[in-house]
Amino acid sequence: MEIAIVIGLLVLAVVLFSTEKFSVDVVTVFMLIVLVLTGIIDSKEAFAAFSSDFIVMLAAIFVLTSAIETSGVMDVLSDSVSKTRAAKLVGVLLWIMPFTAFLSAFMNNTTLTALLIPPLLSIARKSNINPSKLLMPMAFANIVGGNWTIIGTSTNIAVSGYLAKEGFGQLGIFSIMPIGLIMSGVYMVYMIAIGRFLLPDRAPGKLLEDYKVREYMSEVKILTGSGLVGQKVYESSLANSGFRILGIIRNEHKFYPGWNSTFQEDDLVLVNGNVKDLLAVKEKSGIDIRADTLDVFYSAASKDSMQLSEVLIPAKSRLIGNTVKATKFREHYGLVVVAIHRSGLNLTQKIGSVRLQVGDMLLVQGTAEKIADFHDQHNLLLLDDYQINPNRVRKGIITMVLFVLAVVLGSLEIIPLDIAFLSAALGTVLLKVIKPEEAYLNIDWRLLVLIAGMTAFGTAMKNSGADLWISNGFISVFDRFGPTGIMLGFMIITVLLTQPMSNAAAALVVLPVALQSAASLKVNPVTFAIAVMLSASISIITPFEPSCILIYGPGKYKFIDFIRVGGLLTLILMAVIFFLVPVFWPLSMVKP
Repeated sequence: MEIAIVIGLLVLAVVLFSTEKFSVDVVTVFMLIVLVLTGIIDSKEAFAAFSSDFIVMLAAIFVLTSAIETSGVMDVLSDSVSKTRAAKLVGVLLWIMPFTAFLSAFMNNTTLTALLIPPLLSIARKSNINPSKLLMPMAFANIVGGNWTIIGTSTNIAVSGYLAKEGFGQLGIFSIMPIGLIMSGVYMVYMIAIGRFLLPDRAPGKLLEDYKVREYMSEVKILTGSGLVGQKVYESSLANSGFRILGIIRNEHKFYPGWNSTFQEDDLVLVNGNVKDLLAVKEKSGIDIRADTLDVFYSAASKDSMQLSEVLIPAKSRLIGNTVKATKFREHYGLVVVAIHRSGLNLTQKIGSVRLQVGDMLLVQGTAEKIADFHDQHNLLLLDDYQINPNRVRKGIITMVLFVLAVVLGSLEIIPLDIAFLSAALGTVLLKVIKPEEAYLNIDWRLLVLIAGMTAFGTAMKNSGADLWISNGFISVFDRFGPTGIMLGFMIITVLLTQPMSNAAAALVVLPVALQSAASLKVNPVTFAIAVMLSASISIITPFEPSCILIYGPGKYKFIDFIRVGGLLTLILMAVIFFLVPVFWPLSMVKP
């Protein structure tokens, strides 16, 4: 009965993680409650991982990464990238891929991708290379490069912590570097020799055409005697009818209306909304719909003229899950959202009610001054020409020194690894590189709950015997292929599970069964664990990995692009793992 409950919860978790109807942390907590109430695990086992050293270390790394970003160090690096001279595609790839891979060994992949997108777009414009030729190679180098170190990805940290919990010892920071370097080298050779020819070559168009918003833009004139005269712009009957007011021309002067601005007779107003709906309110509101004169609005060369720009929603943005209206976008940023681009689709109507997601690209309108402010924003990422803000470059060197000290002291085992990173994170707070409240906000609590909860789920599989039951079935099917064939089977399952699930969750689902199978086969369990861990980090067949989600819009990519470029690459990297993991971690080594 207990086995049936655990397997049933496992299937339910995979389904719920895939559909994302509920947050991953909510699903994880629900599973823990069921496991405790059914007596499969007790409350101490359910929450033991929440206080484990690898969870503390992962939280500290989130704080450190955020501090590095806030300190301005990455601004300096990004600025140096953006100043790269114009070059041909191969020349750019030959240095941007190793550069990205090196940084990803020590930084959060998603954060690094977000930081590198603007300078890479600048290089693309300068070199007359379409962004689609650069962004995917950068993101893939980021993902693969995370396997240089144990701290390169949350998946590596989670697997290392699970192995330590099961008595196999924790992996050292650089213990996987040899195979990680080989994987990155193979990837770069693939991208230069094959991948670059498979990359799409899509030129960025004009913003209005790209977002297809012209058909939803109209210019209206406020007629004499109109009921709109004297009404506050953003509280007017026109605004309440669902139209967004983007700008006003009054006495040949174009301006961006403020909160207290009111309509006057003969105002020319640029609105965004459905033309049919506009015709319906025409007579009642006392307006005249004019011909399309968008070029007048966007070509005026006055210092306060409005501009169109693109901004990207990064992974750590507090806007995620909120609607444009609820975030008070205009109030907080002084900008109007004209359209949203999401996964190849353009959203141009009822934008106020759209819930923002990671990777959404927003077409916004505002003054040059307001748009420039985005260089100081972490909720949004400006995709215009990259410019460094010197005011942010503070205490960055000290932050990097703290990070390097944590790596050195922890890897040499002078002090425990978790204490090393926790001390470095505390140092950034004490030195006021990052505020305490910001430190807490930048910790991905959902991921911590997921990893800790799935670690407890592994205990439930062991207590119930589900891991033994599944492993016996797995071995009976693949036994004829021997231990290496069974290891390959676990690698394939892991890769498939990472498509609908997070990499860490997929690894922790497969890991208990893989370890039990290795024990049954009397081979080295660590070999199977490393194979599963690395397989979870090289699955780039689809754009569901956070780094891929971020480049989807700016690169004008399509779903098939990732299958075409990433599918073959995943197979090649799986072959590298299959042949080299048993070399570095021999199967014949059995746990004493």
